[in-house]
Amino acid sequence: MRIIDSHCHVYPEAIAMKAVKSVSNFYDGINSFGDGIAQSMKKRWTECGVDHAVIFSVATKLAQVDSINTFISETVKSSEGFFTGLGTVHQDSKHMEDVVDKIISLGLKGIKLHPDTQLCAIDDKRLFPLYEACEGRLPVLLHTGDYRYNYSNPDQLEPVLKSFPRTTFIGAHFSGWSVWDEAVERLHGYDNLYVDTSSTFHWVESEKVRKYIKAYGSEKIMFGSDFPMWDVKPEKDAMLSLKLSDNEYENIFHKTAERLFSIPS
Repeated sequence: MRIIDSHCHVYPEAIAMKAVKSVSNFYDGINSFGDGIAQSMKKRWTECGVDHAVIFSVATKLAQVDSINTFISETVKSSEGFFTGLGTVHQDSKHMEDVVDKIISLGLKGIKLHPDTQLCAIDDKRLFPLYEACEGRLPVLLHTGDYRYNYSNPDQLEPVLKSFPRTTFIGAHFSGWSVWDEAVERLHGYDNLYVDTSSTFHWVESEKVRKYIKAYGSEKIMFGSDFPMWDVKPEKDAMLSLKLSDNEYENIFHKTAERLFSIPS
């Protein structure tokens, strides 16, 4: 079965170590598995039977947007078809439609935002022109959920799902890291919301994960590792241990990602 990892953070080698340490510190010192470098990830992921990966990074400053998007685009082009890339946007970016046009021109297939590190809530009105510009053009992958903050929880995501019903949103971490149960209960019925499985198995027991999959529906779920946080092998093994149907695994491991990110099947 083809396997696509739909959630991978990568960084230029010159700053990768610093970036990985920063992420580890943000999540209370969790020891990250990887070095944040795309080439080393590709080698390990290939050894573990992963066929393709979706990569991105996040701009915490406006000045970083162009360099990050160019870096992701160039990494994709040099990967011999292994990577699909997503662009990033900052809440203070002007002329969001032009920014989206440029991201598309770079060959990138979506937008990645991390509200908690960008210090901008999902329902911040500065992002509304972005959501409108992405309608029918690009999916928006959001880090979602954190009990410590109030940027990316269901309270912030739900009104946006209602206000932009024709824009496709992807809620990472089953749409609610650390607030999984609340997120699934409130958000599972929205047609424009998809989710990924990243950074969940470390905290949530298998039986609950099965319930989340049933609630959202496998056709709206993508497998993700959250590299460099986790090694893909235990994440893959955890998915396989759920003993889902062949159809559910096909959807989660590759079909949903192929559809959302225009990845050739």
